[in-house]
Amino acid sequence: MKSFEIGKTYSTRSICDHNCIFSFTILARTAKTVKIEVHGKEVTRRIRPGYNGFEAFDPFGRYSMSPVITAEDTRELKPDWI
Repeated sequence: MKSFEIGKTYSTRSICDHNCIFSFTILARTAKTVKIEVHGKEVTRRIRPGYNGFEAFDPFGRYSMSPVITAEDTRELKPDWI
């Protein structure tokens, strides 16, 4: 399983708006959790198995249209209008 690495930034697009991009840098991690910054506060999120053997976590919690960050989301995303 591909794992999250401390210091790397992971990004994904919003399911509702293609130009809305969520990016998070891994500040710390344990075997089961990652620490990230959300709205200016450091928070801890549980790691779960994602698709295709990549780790995943839900930065804002888990709900129907929530963004999911996976360990494969390492490329830098930019809005289409830039």
